[in-house]
Amino acid sequence: MDQFSMQRKEMDDLTVLYIEGYLDAHTAHQFEEALRKIIEEGRYKIVVNFSRLNYISSAGLGVFMGVIEEVRSNGGDIKMCCLSDKVFRVFDLLGFPALYDIVKTEDEAIQKFRDAQEKAPE
Repeated sequence: MDQFSMQRKEMDDLTVLYIEGYLDAHTAHQFEEALRKIIEEGRYKIVVNFSRLNYISSAGLGVFMGVIEEVRSNGGDIKMCCLSDKVFRVFDLLGFPALYDIVKTEDEAIQKFRDAQEKAPE
């Protein structure tokens, strides 16, 4: 079985999740549990950094679809960054760029949250 791992970093009200290896049917539950834990903690502003992800399957993509409604209904979002061309093509094929902010760098993803916060009505 291919390896999958995650690291988590907190930055104020943001959570950055670094995913590494292969996100497939064998590892999707591990990723989903990590996202659910973040959501249960009331942290709804999530950046997922894909820089070390080698592969994602439909099961991995399904995890994002399974949590996004709850995240957004609580005023948050999931921003994605640092996707390899190979991983981005999978997202693009399934129309994810129309549903999610997918940006080149982690700093850009964080800035999108900051910009939205500044524009939010008091």
